[in-house]
This record gives sequence, C-alpha cells and structure tokens, in this order.
Amino acid sequence: MISMEDWAEIRRLHRAEGVAIKEIVRRLGISRNTVRKALASDEPPRYQRKSKGSIVDPFVPQIHKLLADSPRMPATVIAERIGWQRSMTTLKDKVRELRPLYVGVDPADRLVHRPGEAAQMDLWFPEPVIPVGHGQSRMLPVLVMTLTFSRWLAAVMLPSRQSGDLLAGMWQLISQVGAVPKSLVWDREAAIAPKGKPLPPVQGFAGTVATKMVIAPRRDPEFKGMTERNNQYFETSFLPGRRFRSPDDFNIQMRDWLAQRANQRKIRSLGDRPTNVLAADLTAMTVLPPHPPSTGFSWQIRLGRDYYVRFDTNDYSVDPTMISRLVQITATLDRLMAVCDGTVVADHPRCWARQQIITDPAHVTTAKALRADFNRIRRQPTRPGEVVYRPLSIYDELFGLTSTTDGSDDVGQESA
Repeated sequence: MISMEDWAEIRRLHRAEGVAIKEIVRRLGISRNTVRKALASDEPPRYQRKSKGSIVDPFVPQIHKLLADSPRMPATVIAERIGWQRSMTTLKDKVRELRPLYVGVDPADRLVHRPGEAAQMDLWFPEPVIPVGHGQSRMLPVLVMTLTFSRWLAAVMLPSRQSGDLLAGMWQLISQVGAVPKSLVWDREAAIAPKGKPLPPVQGFAGTVATKMVIAPRRDPEFKGMTERNNQYFETSFLPGRRFRSPDDFNIQMRDWLAQRANQRKIRSLGDRPTNVLAADLTAMTVLPPHPPSTGFSWQIRLGRDYYVRFDTNDYSVDPTMISRLVQITATLDRLMAVCDGTVVADHPRCWARQQIITDPAHVTTAKALRADFNRIRRQPTRPGEVVYRPLSIYDELFGLTSTTDGSDDVGQESA
C-alpha cells in the first residue's frame, strides 16, 4: 500500500510540475502501477483492516427471532435464551444495533420555546426528612416551576400533594414571578389530572388566572424534560452539605439559592442567564388576575360537642359556643381558620406533623365555663315530688343560640 507521503509527492510532481509518470517512477523508485493508482485516487490512502466479524455473529439469527417475537426483550433475557457465556457488553452492542429493526426509531424533535409560552410544573421529593414539629420529621414534596423560554426557576416546599396545596403552591410561584404563563404543563399527577383531564378545582384555577392546562401523555417523561432535569440539578447542586430546621428554613434557603445561584448561571442552550432573559418572558405573559384564584381547602361543618375539626389527620379546636352551629373551615398553606356568621371562631397555624391535637387555651376556658353552667342548672334543688320545667331558651342562651320564636318555645319544655 502506498504511503501518504508518496501519494502526496506523486500528485504534486505530476500536476504541479508536469513530471511524466516514467520520471516519477525513476525518482521515487516505485512501480508504474502505483503511480497510476495514486493519480487516479482523489482521496488520501487509508489503511483498512479486513473485518473478522464478531463473536456474536453465529447467534444473530436467534437474536432476530427473539426480537421479532418480543421487540423490547432485555439483552439479559436474550443472553439467557441463546446460552450466551461471553461479554455482555458485546452482546448488548449487537442487540442495540438490531432492536430498531423491530421497534422502529423515535426521533426527538428540537423544540423552540417562545417568550411567555409555557411553564413546566413538577413535584420533587428531596431525600432529607424535614423536622415539622412535635418530634416528627417527614419527607415533603417540593413544587418546581420552570419557565420554558427564560429557564427561570422557582420552587416551594408544600405540606402535602393534595389539590388544594398544589394549587396554593402554583399561585404562590406565579405571584412571585409577577405574571401568568400562557400554559402550565403538568404530568398526570393524581391531584391534578389523574386520567389526563384536569380536575374541576384545577380547571377553575386555570380559568381564574386565564391560562391553559397542558397534560403530558401517559408514560412520556420527555414531554416536560426541562423541569425533570432541573430536579436532578437540585439533587446535585442544592442539597449537598445543607441541613434544614423546618419547612420554612428549607424554603428560605431554596429561595436564596435560586436568586443567587440557579437563576444567575449561564445556560449554554439559552446563551444567557435566566435573570437577564426573564423580562422578555414577563412581557409576553398574561397579567395577574384582579382577584386571586380559589386555592387551599374550604368546607362547612356542624360543630359537635367535641369542639374540634379534623384536617389532614390533625384536630383543631373551635370556640365551643359554636356547638351545633354551621361553621365554615378554611385551610391554607400556613393557617387553619373557622368562621361563623362573619366572626372568626378559630385561627391556628397549620400543623405539618401528623395525628396532633391543636388547642387554643381560650377555647378550653370557654368550654369549662359552659360545662359548669350546664351542671349548675341540672343540679338545682327541688322539693320531693316536684318536677322542674325549664324553657328551651335557657339552653339556647347557654350555647349562644338565637331563638327564632317570641316565647312560644316555652311550650316545648324539658323536665329535669
């Protein structure tokens, strides 16, 4: 085989200096045929070793048959079926080469994200358990939002993955940004769209903030791969070396890190820093609604003699003068409140621990006084054989109930 130097020299002598083939043969001491081949070849000579085949080649017909029956059969199972005893790397390379013949090729398109177009939402579950009080620690979800154009990141830790908390978290992150993306991209989270269609509270949220809920197809993690990659970024760049005293401490550290580090880093695909591109995103977004959407939890209950209401496994006390009356309960990320006829009858910090009893000392004092008055009325002395009749209005007054009659309720009397 002719060397690279001889090939280059032959072509130079013949084409640049017009030296005849016979003279080139004489000068370089090579055969006439070699000179002719060098002049006929427009590409430099390359050494090519003749392929000896692969040790897998005798098994290729069996692999074809197995893949034809089950295109996604793992290489480890194929090795077992064909009795493979050699290197698994060699076999896997061959299977990787043959598998597209049966399962096809799924190319990934390069997406173009326009300003204000979308925000990808996802839940991240950091491994460190967070102290939540009452001697308990829990692994809590973190709601992550990624603006697809500017790559701006925002995140907040939540007490649960229920709809009310997820909606409250979304509104908190959107409010921090200061505008509403044209669409919010979610996977089939059970509290968002378990069957591919947003739940009614989620649709109500989207309508209030004037955005569109886009739900990812089933088993398609690439649909919102941007925020999925950011979760891994948190694992490797935010968590190492950190300790958290509470969910509030986690959120403070996360907010500071996002502002000082994550949103300040230069992103190769963006060619800039998220903080520098955010303005273009905000300009194309929808303005915040004049009234906030309905988030959190709200329900009505008739307060029983046990003047507590249960929410998320915890019991919260309510003013016992509201016993037997309808009370409106509202729970946010931070507080649980009870209202009756426009009056706040309970206001507690929300407990993120489990199976706890949250009591307002004033409610215990009120219950003790009501119980004493009730027992005093029951124990009034009577003469032998005398039956004491008491109007029901006494009990209405005792429990703070307003009588709707003008004295006719005395007809229904209770004997003691």
